Amino acid sequence: MNFPADLLYTSDHEWIRVEGDIGTIGVTDHAQGELGDVVYVDIPDASASVDKGGTFGSIEAVKTVADLYAPVSGQLVEVNNVNAAPDSVNKDPYGDGWLVKIKISDPSELEGLLKVDAYKALIGA
Repeated sequence: MNFPADLLYTSDHEWIRVEGDIGTIGVTDHAQGELGDVVYVDIPDASASVDKGGTFGSIEAVKTVADLYAPVSGQLVEVNNVNAAPDSVNKDPYGDGWLVKIKISDPSELEGLLKVDAYKALIGA
């Protein structure tokens, strides 16, 4: 299982990569493994404002449908068209399988996220 050290993680199994005031968000390798084969991602409003912990969409896999939770508050600025190749979420969750980019409105919220070792401890890895 892959755990990039340059990312921050949530207890809901999302990750965020911060570059300036933009955060790229996806689901962790652990999450995609638990979900199984991803078949569809639904992000209904590509320009929505989201609050930390609020849902911004859902991810559908063969086994289940799960909500996607924002690790920080902000405005969605880009949505990855993973539905063109939903297996990219399974094959490359930290690369081609990213889900959204968000303009972070409150950078202090990043302080409450998990670093790699804390996330690994959370899932027992």
